[in-house]
Amino acid sequence: MKHSYKLSDAIHILTYVDIYKNDDLSSARIAASIEANASVVRNLMSKLKKAGLLNNQPGVARASLAKPASEISVLDVYRAITSTASLLHVDPKTNPNCVVGANIQNTLEEVYQRVQNAAELEMSQISIQDVIDGMLESERLKQKAGGDGEKLD
Repeated sequence: MKHSYKLSDAIHILTYVDIYKNDDLSSARIAASIEANASVVRNLMSKLKKAGLLNNQPGVARASLAKPASEISVLDVYRAITSTASLLHVDPKTNPNCVVGANIQNTLEEVYQRVQNAAELEMSQISIQDVIDGMLESERLKQKAGGDGEKLD
């Protein structure tokens, strides 16, 4: 099973743009933080802009959140960058001549829809500001413990 990091990377972009709002916000700079190709960052930034979550102009290394971080939910980001609305997918190729194969798809569709609804409800209640606050707290704890960290305050 292949994992997608698009949601994590999109949240990373929005967090980076908010924290470093007065710095170089080129796709190359953000890509260095994510450890991804700059084209991946540009593609995600384009989707975030289209969804009304990010303001940016091609060729200009200046971006900003389109609204306060507290008003952007993880669900907003998920919907902006996901081509399919479903987190989980049922295997469409099962044996119709088998009791399990003939019935598993409908049963799993119902189960997966419940999981989807619960996940979306939870994502709707977590803002980008919550992510930023958690990340900054983690960095403060590292600095307090004497770890090497970047001064963010």
